[in-house]
Amino acid sequence: MNRRNFLSASGLITGSALLGATTGVNAQILNQSKNVKKWRLAMVGTGARGTSMWGKDVLATYSDHVEFVGLCDINEGRVKLAKEIIKTDCPGYTDFEKMMHETKPDALIVTTVDSTHHDYIVRALELGVYPISEKPMSTDAAKIQQILDAEKQTGGNCRVTFNLRYAPLCIKIWQLLRENAIGKLTSVDLHWYLDTSHGAEYFRRWHRLVEKSGSLWVHKASHHFDLLNWWIDSDPEEVFALGGLEHYGKSGPFHATNCRTCNHIEQCKFYMDITKKEDLKRMYVDNEKYDGYLRDGCVFKDDVNIDDTMAATIKYANGVRVAYSLTTYSPYEGFRVSFNGTNGKIDTWVQSSNRTSDVDYDEIVICNNFGKRKYVQIPFGTSGHWGADRPLKDQVFLPNIPDPNQQCAGSRDGAFACLIGIAARQSIATGNVVKIADLTTLKPEVKKEYKRV
Repeated sequence: MNRRNFLSASGLITGSALLGATTGVNAQILNQSKNVKKWRLAMVGTGARGTSMWGKDVLATYSDHVEFVGLCDINEGRVKLAKEIIKTDCPGYTDFEKMMHETKPDALIVTTVDSTHHDYIVRALELGVYPISEKPMSTDAAKIQQILDAEKQTGGNCRVTFNLRYAPLCIKIWQLLRENAIGKLTSVDLHWYLDTSHGAEYFRRWHRLVEKSGSLWVHKASHHFDLLNWWIDSDPEEVFALGGLEHYGKSGPFHATNCRTCNHIEQCKFYMDITKKEDLKRMYVDNEKYDGYLRDGCVFKDDVNIDDTMAATIKYANGVRVAYSLTTYSPYEGFRVSFNGTNGKIDTWVQSSNRTSDVDYDEIVICNNFGKRKYVQIPFGTSGHWGADRPLKDQVFLPNIPDPNQQCAGSRDGAFACLIGIAARQSIATGNVVKIADLTTLKPEVKKEYKRV
């Protein structure tokens, strides 16, 4: 059997006509741009994520449909640089309220420090502005509840940009599960690995502080938990977790404030000379004078208070059980996922290093009980995050883009993705199983419902 030719990426649309369209609140989110000739966009948070993914690329690609009317950040130097990077002459602000009242945007892109997302989402809803939030939507249950309450009070909707839902490999898995390729789904094993380059970055930046990022259980793992929620098509019900700081922070051999002031640069494998990275130097080093933020923080700094080694068991309302882990100091980057069903299993193993070799596809293996193996090759996507970024932005900014795979994510999706990580933190602190229903007014449902909460 020729593995490469058994099945192809054309299977990405197989059966989509049977899957139905997004309904309820998420359908309302999809329709936001239909009656707007050209969106007036404002952005709060002009760091690397905002200016690149949601700034420069958006304006360059969708200028017929959007225009930036305001940029805001607590750091006035970054605001000025953001205008240059994005190539816009819109006004810049350090006062959020002033920007919103003077520019009167149609939509607000929220790319600030995670712990402040809720402030801007809620205020946008109060002002009748459509909030588009980077993941995670928020970092604790009380803040999530504020967003849910604001939606209910204003009738508005928040969009959460979970880009991995748009990766061709992830789409194909979603479709195979809906086609009952392995019978009834019973359990999932998902293990994610961040390498010593990518993983270390979270410990250099503000993400190392749980009070700002909600920990990697929320900031990073909400990506993974959203994929699980979407794939399984049910809400999480219970979480038990274990975690620890085994490699970074106080566990390290050296301790400094940041790399530029460290006395161990010859011995430390994590040393980074940020002054030789022109983009980071311009955005952060040149603007430290405004807020004191050090982008090249020591990965072994004593104030690191997030886990770098994580494992959780998750029970879903429909009975599916999940075994999940996240390691932040792996020699390679990627993930392994296995779906176990009554008639077989679906497996895939993704390594980022594959994308620099002569292999030009990801592979899914379908093993049926008492049957032959089947192999599905999914060609690499051509945009960032495994081909996910372009189709996500198309659906956000272009009118009349369909949603056959139910990828559009609203506040309910954003909340449950965060609540698994929030429950994991609570479980580690107490040693107990945590029920998701005890955290907010959201109640887990056997089958995900796209309705107002």
